Amino acid sequence: MDAIQPGAIDPAKLDALIGRAIGDLSAGYGGVMLSLGHRLGLFKAMAGAGPLSARELAARAKCAERYVREWLNSQVAGGYVAYHAISDSYELTPEQAFVLANEDSPAFMPNAWNVPASMWADEAKAEVAFRTGRGIPWGDHDGRLYCGVAGFYRNAYRGSLVPEWLPALDGVVGKLTSGARVADIGCGHGHSTVLMAEAFPASTFHGFDTHRDSIFEAQKVAAEAKVAARANFTVAGAHNYPGKGYDLICFFDCLHDMGDPIAAATHAAKSLAPDGTVMLVEPFANDRVEDNISPVARLYYAASTMICCAHSISDGGRLVLGAQAGEARLAEVFRKAGFTRFRRAAATPFNLILEARL
Repeated sequence: MDAIQPGAIDPAKLDALIGRAIGDLSAGYGGVMLSLGHRLGLFKAMAGAGPLSARELAARAKCAERYVREWLNSQVAGGYVAYHAISDSYELTPEQAFVLANEDSPAFMPNAWNVPASMWADEAKAEVAFRTGRGIPWGDHDGRLYCGVAGFYRNAYRGSLVPEWLPALDGVVGKLTSGARVADIGCGHGHSTVLMAEAFPASTFHGFDTHRDSIFEAQKVAAEAKVAARANFTVAGAHNYPGKGYDLICFFDCLHDMGDPIAAATHAAKSLAPDGTVMLVEPFANDRVEDNISPVARLYYAASTMICCAHSISDGGRLVLGAQAGEARLAEVFRKAGFTRFRRAAATPFNLILEARL
Protein backbone atom coordinates (compact mmCIF):
# COMPACT_ATOMS: atom_id res chain seq x y z
CA MET A 1 0.00 0.00 0.00
CA ASP A 2 1.39 3.39 -0.98
CA ALA A 3 2.11 5.80 1.84
CA ILE A 4 -0.39 8.64 2.15
CA GLN A 5 1.26 11.97 1.57
CA PRO A 6 0.71 14.40 4.49
CA GLY A 7 -0.39 17.12 2.13
CA ALA A 8 -3.23 14.97 0.81
CA ILE A 9 -5.07 15.03 4.16
CA ASP A 10 -7.39 17.92 5.04
CA PRO A 11 -6.97 18.43 8.83
CA ALA A 12 -10.52 19.71 9.29
CA LYS A 13 -12.03 16.74 7.46
CA LEU A 14 -9.78 14.38 9.43
CA ASP A 15 -10.84 15.89 12.75
CA ALA A 16 -14.51 15.64 11.78
CA LEU A 17 -14.11 11.98 10.80
CA ILE A 18 -12.23 11.12 13.99
CA GLY A 19 -14.94 12.90 15.97
CA ARG A 20 -17.61 10.84 14.25
CA ALA A 21 -15.71 7.61 14.94
CA ILE A 22 -15.31 8.50 18.62
CA GLY A 23 -19.02 9.33 18.80
CA ASP A 24 -19.88 5.95 17.31
CA LEU A 25 -17.52 4.17 19.69
CA SER A 26 -19.03 6.03 22.62
CA ALA A 27 -22.51 5.02 21.47
CA GLY A 28 -21.42 1.38 21.33
CA TYR A 29 -20.12 1.52 24.89
CA GLY A 30 -23.20 3.43 25.97
CA GLY A 31 -25.51 0.83 24.47
CA VAL A 32 -24.08 -1.79 26.81
CA MET A 33 -24.78 0.51 29.75
CA LEU A 34 -28.37 1.17 28.60
CA SER A 35 -29.08 -2.52 28.19
CA LEU A 36 -27.54 -3.31 31.57
CA GLY A 37 -29.58 -0.56 33.23
CA HIS A 38 -32.73 -2.13 31.80
CA ARG A 39 -31.80 -5.68 32.81
CA LEU A 40 -30.98 -4.60 36.36
CA GLY A 41 -34.12 -2.49 36.75
CA LEU A 42 -32.12 0.67 37.42
CA PHE A 43 -34.13 2.90 35.10
CA LYS A 44 -37.42 1.61 36.50
CA ALA A 45 -36.20 2.23 40.05
CA MET A 46 -35.46 5.85 39.12
CA ALA A 47 -38.68 6.56 37.23
CA GLY A 48 -40.89 8.99 39.14
CA ALA A 49 -38.66 8.86 42.21
CA GLY A 50 -37.14 12.33 41.94
CA PRO A 51 -33.47 12.90 42.84
CA LEU A 52 -31.73 9.85 44.29
CA SER A 53 -28.25 9.29 45.64
CA ALA A 54 -26.22 6.41 44.27
CA ARG A 55 -26.73 4.62 47.59
CA GLU A 56 -30.50 5.09 47.46
CA LEU A 57 -30.72 3.78 43.90
CA ALA A 58 -28.51 0.81 44.75
CA ALA A 59 -30.82 -0.08 47.63
CA ARG A 60 -33.93 0.27 45.45
CA ALA A 61 -32.49 -1.94 42.70
CA LYS A 62 -30.69 -4.34 45.06
CA CYS A 63 -27.32 -3.70 43.45
CA ALA A 64 -23.84 -2.82 44.72
CA GLU A 65 -23.43 0.92 45.29
CA ARG A 66 -19.97 1.33 43.73
CA TYR A 67 -21.10 -0.21 40.45
CA VAL A 68 -24.29 1.85 40.48
CA ARG A 69 -22.40 5.12 40.96
CA GLU A 70 -20.11 4.44 38.03
CA TRP A 71 -23.06 3.39 35.89
CA LEU A 72 -24.93 6.56 36.85
CA ASN A 73 -21.98 8.71 35.87
CA SER A 74 -21.88 7.03 32.47
CA GLN A 75 -25.56 7.90 32.02
CA VAL A 76 -24.96 11.52 33.01
CA ALA A 77 -22.06 11.75 30.54
CA GLY A 78 -24.32 10.41 27.79
CA GLY A 79 -27.27 12.70 28.58
CA TYR A 80 -29.58 9.92 29.75
CA VAL A 81 -29.72 10.89 33.44
CA ALA A 82 -29.72 14.34 35.08
CA TYR A 83 -27.16 15.10 37.79
CA HIS A 84 -27.61 17.58 40.68
CA ALA A 85 -24.10 18.54 41.84
CA ILE A 86 -25.12 20.33 45.04
CA SER A 87 -26.90 17.27 46.45
CA ASP A 88 -24.79 14.69 44.58
CA SER A 89 -28.00 13.09 43.36
CA TYR A 90 -29.29 11.67 40.09
CA GLU A 91 -32.71 11.99 38.48
CA LEU A 92 -34.58 10.48 35.55
CA THR A 93 -36.63 13.18 33.82
CA PRO A 94 -40.11 12.34 32.47
CA GLU A 95 -38.72 12.33 28.92
CA GLN A 96 -35.87 10.03 29.90
CA ALA A 97 -38.29 7.72 31.69
CA PHE A 98 -40.50 7.60 28.58
CA VAL A 99 -37.55 6.33 26.52
CA LEU A 100 -35.75 4.21 29.13
CA ALA A 101 -38.18 2.99 31.81
CA ASN A 102 -41.69 2.75 30.33
CA GLU A 103 -41.76 -0.62 28.56
CA ASP A 104 -45.08 0.18 26.87
CA SER A 105 -43.87 3.48 25.43
CA PRO A 106 -43.58 3.62 21.61
CA ALA A 107 -40.18 5.25 22.21
CA PHE A 108 -38.84 2.59 24.60
CA MET A 109 -35.30 1.80 23.41
CA PRO A 110 -33.32 -0.57 25.72
CA ASN A 111 -34.57 -3.78 24.08
CA ALA A 112 -33.26 -2.61 20.73
CA TRP A 113 -29.67 -3.00 21.93
CA ASN A 114 -30.10 -6.76 21.80
CA VAL A 115 -29.92 -6.50 18.00
CA PRO A 116 -26.38 -5.06 17.70
CA ALA A 117 -25.31 -7.40 20.51
CA SER A 118 -26.46 -10.33 18.38
CA MET A 119 -24.71 -8.86 15.35
CA TRP A 120 -21.40 -8.74 17.23
CA ALA A 121 -21.94 -12.33 18.39
CA ASP A 122 -22.55 -13.37 14.77
CA GLU A 123 -19.56 -11.51 13.33
CA ALA A 124 -17.64 -14.70 12.50
CA LYS A 125 -20.66 -16.10 10.63
CA ALA A 126 -20.94 -12.86 8.67
CA GLU A 127 -17.26 -13.03 7.74
CA VAL A 128 -17.76 -16.52 6.30
CA ALA A 129 -20.88 -15.35 4.45
CA PHE A 130 -19.00 -12.43 2.88
CA ARG A 131 -16.18 -14.67 1.69
CA THR A 132 -18.36 -17.50 0.37
CA GLY A 133 -21.55 -15.72 -0.70
CA ARG A 134 -23.61 -18.11 1.42
CA GLY A 135 -26.54 -16.93 3.50
CA ILE A 136 -27.33 -17.03 7.20
CA PRO A 137 -30.82 -18.33 8.04
CA TRP A 138 -32.87 -16.34 10.54
CA GLY A 139 -32.81 -19.24 12.99
CA ASP A 140 -29.00 -19.44 13.00
CA HIS A 141 -28.45 -16.06 14.65
CA ASP A 142 -27.61 -15.34 18.26
CA GLY A 143 -30.73 -15.61 20.43
CA ARG A 144 -30.71 -11.94 21.40
CA LEU A 145 -31.74 -11.03 17.85
CA TYR A 146 -35.27 -12.39 18.22
CA CYS A 147 -36.14 -10.71 21.52
CA GLY A 148 -34.46 -7.50 20.37
CA VAL A 149 -36.43 -7.30 17.13
CA ALA A 150 -39.69 -8.32 18.82
CA GLY A 151 -39.25 -5.85 21.67
CA PHE A 152 -38.32 -2.95 19.40
CA TYR A 153 -41.11 -3.43 16.88
CA ARG A 154 -43.76 -4.33 19.45
CA ASN A 155 -43.79 -0.82 20.86
CA ALA A 156 -43.67 0.87 17.46
CA TYR A 157 -46.66 -1.20 16.36
CA ARG A 158 -48.46 -0.56 19.65
CA GLY A 159 -48.25 3.17 19.08
CA SER A 160 -49.20 3.22 15.39
CA LEU A 161 -50.74 0.05 13.98
CA VAL A 162 -54.33 0.31 15.23
CA PRO A 163 -54.74 4.09 15.62
CA GLU A 164 -52.91 5.21 12.46
CA TRP A 165 -51.83 2.56 9.95
CA LEU A 166 -54.97 0.44 9.62
CA PRO A 167 -57.24 3.52 9.26
CA ALA A 168 -54.98 4.69 6.41
CA LEU A 169 -56.04 1.65 4.35
CA ASP A 170 -59.19 1.87 2.23
CA GLY A 171 -62.15 0.26 4.02
CA VAL A 172 -60.09 -2.12 6.14
CA VAL A 173 -61.15 -0.91 9.59
CA GLY A 174 -64.80 -1.39 8.67
CA LYS A 175 -64.17 -4.98 7.63
CA LEU A 176 -62.18 -5.69 10.78
CA THR A 177 -64.91 -4.21 12.95
CA SER A 178 -67.66 -6.31 11.38
CA GLY A 179 -65.55 -9.48 11.18
CA ALA A 180 -62.68 -10.30 8.83
CA ARG A 181 -60.10 -13.03 8.24
CA VAL A 182 -56.53 -11.79 8.60
CA ALA A 183 -53.20 -13.43 7.83
CA ASP A 184 -50.02 -12.04 9.40
CA ILE A 185 -47.07 -13.34 7.37
CA GLY A 186 -43.67 -13.51 9.06
CA CYS A 187 -45.42 -12.80 12.35
CA GLY A 188 -42.39 -13.41 14.59
CA HIS A 189 -43.41 -13.27 18.24
CA GLY A 190 -46.93 -12.31 17.23
CA HIS A 191 -47.13 -8.83 18.72
CA SER A 192 -48.66 -7.32 15.57
CA THR A 193 -51.21 -10.15 15.33
CA VAL A 194 -52.21 -9.84 18.98
CA LEU A 195 -52.54 -6.05 18.83
CA MET A 196 -55.04 -6.40 15.98
CA ALA A 197 -56.88 -9.23 17.72
CA GLU A 198 -57.27 -7.12 20.86
CA ALA A 199 -58.63 -4.19 18.86
CA PHE A 200 -61.07 -6.14 16.65
CA PRO A 201 -62.85 -8.89 18.60
CA ALA A 202 -65.15 -9.81 15.69
CA SER A 203 -62.23 -10.83 13.46
CA THR A 204 -59.99 -13.90 13.37
CA PHE A 205 -56.23 -13.79 12.92
CA HIS A 206 -53.73 -16.33 11.64
CA GLY A 207 -50.00 -15.79 12.15
CA PHE A 208 -47.44 -17.64 10.03
CA ASP A 209 -43.66 -17.83 10.39
CA THR A 210 -40.94 -20.28 9.40
CA HIS A 211 -39.13 -19.88 12.76
CA ARG A 212 -40.61 -22.49 15.12
CA ASP A 213 -39.33 -20.88 18.33
CA SER A 214 -40.96 -17.59 17.36
CA ILE A 215 -44.28 -19.37 16.76
CA PHE A 216 -44.09 -20.91 20.24
CA GLU A 217 -43.45 -17.46 21.69
CA ALA A 218 -46.35 -15.98 19.69
CA GLN A 219 -48.69 -18.59 21.13
CA LYS A 220 -47.63 -17.52 24.62
CA VAL A 221 -48.15 -13.84 23.79
CA ALA A 222 -51.67 -14.56 22.51
CA ALA A 223 -52.52 -16.62 25.57
CA GLU A 224 -51.31 -13.90 27.94
CA ALA A 225 -53.45 -11.35 26.05
CA LYS A 226 -56.45 -13.74 26.24
CA VAL A 227 -56.97 -13.72 22.46
CA ALA A 228 -55.72 -17.23 21.67
CA ALA A 229 -59.23 -18.31 20.62
CA ARG A 230 -59.09 -15.79 17.75
CA ALA A 231 -55.35 -15.57 17.08
CA ASN A 232 -53.63 -18.81 16.13
CA PHE A 233 -50.08 -19.35 14.95
CA THR A 234 -48.63 -21.92 12.56
CA VAL A 235 -45.17 -22.73 11.20
CA ALA A 236 -45.45 -21.98 7.47
CA GLY A 237 -43.66 -20.07 4.72
CA ALA A 238 -44.78 -16.97 2.87
CA HIS A 239 -45.32 -18.92 -0.35
CA ASN A 240 -47.28 -21.87 1.07
CA TYR A 241 -49.26 -20.88 4.17
CA PRO A 242 -52.76 -22.39 4.22
CA GLY A 243 -56.13 -20.71 3.81
CA LYS A 244 -58.05 -18.70 1.25
CA GLY A 245 -60.36 -15.73 1.35
CA TYR A 246 -58.31 -13.50 3.64
CA ASP A 247 -59.71 -9.98 3.81
CA LEU A 248 -56.34 -8.63 4.95
CA ILE A 249 -52.86 -10.07 4.51
CA CYS A 250 -50.07 -8.32 6.40
CA PHE A 251 -46.31 -8.33 5.92
CA PHE A 252 -44.74 -6.49 8.84
CA ASP A 253 -41.06 -5.68 8.19
CA CYS A 254 -40.43 -9.08 6.64
CA LEU A 255 -40.97 -9.12 2.87
CA HIS A 256 -37.46 -7.82 2.21
CA ASP A 257 -36.04 -10.75 4.24
CA MET A 258 -37.53 -13.36 1.92
CA GLY A 259 -35.62 -15.23 -0.75
CA ASP A 260 -38.44 -14.86 -3.28
CA PRO A 261 -40.62 -11.86 -2.43
CA ILE A 262 -42.43 -12.11 -5.78
CA ALA A 263 -43.52 -15.66 -4.91
CA ALA A 264 -44.72 -14.37 -1.53
CA ALA A 265 -46.73 -11.60 -3.16
CA THR A 266 -48.11 -14.06 -5.74
CA HIS A 267 -49.29 -16.42 -3.00
CA ALA A 268 -50.92 -13.47 -1.25
CA ALA A 269 -52.79 -12.65 -4.46
CA LYS A 270 -54.11 -16.22 -4.61
CA SER A 271 -55.06 -16.19 -0.93
CA LEU A 272 -56.97 -12.89 -0.83
CA ALA A 273 -60.73 -12.62 -0.71
CA PRO A 274 -62.39 -10.58 -3.47
CA ASP A 275 -61.67 -6.93 -2.73
CA GLY A 276 -59.05 -8.00 -0.17
CA THR A 277 -56.06 -5.88 0.84
CA VAL A 278 -52.37 -6.48 1.39
CA MET A 279 -50.77 -4.29 4.03
CA LEU A 280 -47.02 -4.04 3.53
CA VAL A 281 -44.97 -2.41 6.29
CA GLU A 282 -41.32 -1.97 5.34
CA PRO A 283 -38.36 -0.02 6.72
CA PHE A 284 -38.48 3.57 5.52
CA ALA A 285 -36.24 4.16 2.51
CA ASN A 286 -36.03 6.49 -0.42
CA ASP A 287 -35.47 4.92 -3.82
CA ARG A 288 -31.90 6.15 -4.34
CA VAL A 289 -28.81 5.46 -2.24
CA GLU A 290 -27.82 9.13 -2.27
CA ASP A 291 -31.15 9.98 -0.65
CA ASN A 292 -30.64 7.46 2.15
CA ILE A 293 -27.95 9.22 4.14
CA SER A 294 -29.17 9.44 7.74
CA PRO A 295 -28.74 7.67 11.09
CA VAL A 296 -31.89 5.61 10.44
CA ALA A 297 -30.72 4.56 6.97
CA ARG A 298 -27.31 3.65 8.34
CA LEU A 299 -28.93 1.50 11.01
CA TYR A 300 -31.08 -0.26 8.43
CA TYR A 301 -28.28 -0.84 5.93
CA ALA A 302 -26.15 -2.41 8.70
CA ALA A 303 -28.98 -4.67 9.86
CA SER A 304 -29.71 -5.52 6.24
CA THR A 305 -26.11 -6.60 5.68
CA MET A 306 -25.97 -8.88 8.71
CA ILE A 307 -29.55 -10.11 8.93
CA CYS A 308 -31.93 -9.30 6.06
CA CYS A 309 -29.78 -9.97 2.99
CA ALA A 310 -28.14 -12.89 4.79
CA HIS A 311 -31.49 -14.59 5.36
CA SER A 312 -32.77 -13.81 1.88
CA ILE A 313 -29.69 -15.45 0.37
CA SER A 314 -30.14 -18.48 2.62
CA ASP A 315 -33.77 -18.67 1.45
CA GLY A 316 -32.83 -19.05 -2.21
CA GLY A 317 -31.93 -15.45 -2.99
CA ARG A 318 -34.00 -15.10 -6.16
CA LEU A 319 -34.47 -11.40 -5.35
CA VAL A 320 -32.47 -9.99 -2.42
CA LEU A 321 -34.26 -6.73 -1.71
CA GLY A 322 -32.53 -5.69 1.50
CA ALA A 323 -34.01 -3.49 4.19
CA GLN A 324 -33.66 -0.32 2.11
CA ALA A 325 -35.53 -1.51 -0.96
CA GLY A 326 -37.60 1.66 -1.37
CA GLU A 327 -41.16 2.10 -2.59
CA ALA A 328 -40.48 1.77 -6.32
CA ARG A 329 -38.82 -1.66 -6.05
CA LEU A 330 -41.54 -2.89 -3.72
CA ALA A 331 -44.24 -1.69 -6.11
CA GLU A 332 -42.54 -3.63 -8.92
CA VAL A 333 -42.65 -6.81 -6.83
CA PHE A 334 -46.42 -6.52 -6.46
CA ARG A 335 -46.92 -5.55 -10.09
CA LYS A 336 -45.16 -8.75 -11.15
CA ALA A 337 -47.38 -10.69 -8.74
CA GLY A 338 -50.52 -9.44 -10.48
CA PHE A 339 -51.57 -6.52 -8.30
CA THR A 340 -52.95 -3.51 -10.15
CA ARG A 341 -53.13 -0.99 -7.30
CA PHE A 342 -50.23 -0.03 -5.07
CA ARG A 343 -49.91 3.12 -2.99
CA ARG A 344 -48.21 4.63 0.03
CA ALA A 345 -50.88 4.82 2.73
CA ALA A 346 -48.69 6.35 5.46
CA ALA A 347 -45.09 6.80 6.52
CA THR A 348 -43.02 7.37 9.65
CA PRO A 349 -39.28 8.07 10.02
CA PHE A 350 -38.88 4.30 10.47
CA ASN A 351 -41.51 2.72 8.24
CA LEU A 352 -43.34 2.84 4.93
CA ILE A 353 -46.96 1.65 5.14
CA LEU A 354 -48.02 0.45 1.69
CA GLU A 355 -51.32 -0.88 0.35
CA ALA A 356 -51.65 -3.38 -2.51
CA ARG A 357 -54.88 -4.55 -4.12
CA LEU A 358 -55.71 -6.71 -7.12
